[in-house]
Amino acid sequence: MSQETIYALASGRGRAGVAVIRLSGPDAFTALAALTEGALPPVRQATVRSLYSLDKAFRIDQALVILFKGPASFTGEDVVEIHLHGGPALISATFDQFANLTNLRSAEPGEFTRRAFEHGKLDLTEAEGLGDLVNAETHAQHQQALRQMRGELGEIYTNWRQDLISNLAHLEADIDFPDEDLPEGVAGAIRPKIKQLESEITAHLQDGKRGEKIREGLDVVILGAPNVGKSSLLNKLARREAAIVSDQAGTTRDVVDVHMDLAGYPVTIADTAGIREASDSVEQEGVRRARARAELADIRIFMTSAGDPPVEESDFADLVEENSFFIINKMDTVSGDKPPQIGRVFPVSVKQEEGLDPFLEALEQEVVQQLDVSGAPSLTRQRHREALEECVQCLQRFAVAPDPELAAEDVRLAARALGRITGRVDVEDVLDVVFGDFCIGK
Repeated sequence: MSQETIYALASGRGRAGVAVIRLSGPDAFTALAALTEGALPPVRQATVRSLYSLDKAFRIDQALVILFKGPASFTGEDVVEIHLHGGPALISATFDQFANLTNLRSAEPGEFTRRAFEHGKLDLTEAEGLGDLVNAETHAQHQQALRQMRGELGEIYTNWRQDLISNLAHLEADIDFPDEDLPEGVAGAIRPKIKQLESEITAHLQDGKRGEKIREGLDVVILGAPNVGKSSLLNKLARREAAIVSDQAGTTRDVVDVHMDLAGYPVTIADTAGIREASDSVEQEGVRRARARAELADIRIFMTSAGDPPVEESDFADLVEENSFFIINKMDTVSGDKPPQIGRVFPVSVKQEEGLDPFLEALEQEVVQQLDVSGAPSLTRQRHREALEECVQCLQRFAVAPDPELAAEDVRLAARALGRITGRVDVEDVLDVVFGDFCIGK
């Protein structure tokens, strides 16, 4: 365990009804005793105590305190939680007292969770899930983070690693004890098992980056010629004036992003410059950025005005893909019967807010289909993906290894790659990255 005791505000900053201060380390109980009078309360029992300055010259507050004896605590160390009133002056006064105690210091971002990892209370994937849970803004992000924090993702990688280690043990026994009465063809019997494992990991990688998109948000881009109503559509979807709307063509020169919660999933919708043969350098750059954003988008919405040529004859026809949506806007400007909605083609009037509901429902269905969280847990970070790809490469080398020693080494390296995901081996270089994104106090 660490020899230093750390403290931090575990609740949000600013004025609040209640603030929670957390301490963790060997002197956590001693620090609480220094600010209170009488015997410390029993562990895991919420108790009201008055907090005083170290010299008992003044009372800071009346607080609710809870003690957790290590290793049966979040960090695995002795932990104290102090629930006091959430005024900035009270928090500052309490921290001033802690700062004058020996062996206490303020915590770094994510240090409580890092100590929990170092003391075996959770693995790296669970720690990352906890960080995602704190930052979750939509229902899907919340559910994915909760499953990862509970260990569902880490369990998959741990089971794969255990299977590899078991197979590796048989391979090494065949190498180290060639004269023993071992079953013949050990390596040959293992190869189908390794091949099956390689197939499972490959299938896990081919998830369309669903987990990463849930964390970061699905990217939706609105494309079309100038002055067809792209900015107006963005504003309607965002329910605010996110983009400038004008009758003058070419108003939007850059990409305008709006982050939304759509059907419980995180989505970023981008308004882009009108795509046409631009005459000036600024508009040309806007068109270039629109095209670049379209190439990266998960969903493309193509917009035209009533009476315009079809998208197939437009300057952006080359950007159309299978799951694209098509909106024919300004239907309020044409007379006669309006064309029906067919497939993913939606005749609408953004100005009159007509025909938008069917489009929005279809868009939500596409988002849900791409980001469905009901199946097996998906990998959520690029570092997971890189380690799994390395694992697959090792297993592919195993399949063609010319001798048993090299085959065993490939299996060992594959297991090591999986171990890095959960923090079993060789992770010192990634710890600062993983926990550096946490808030102070967590």
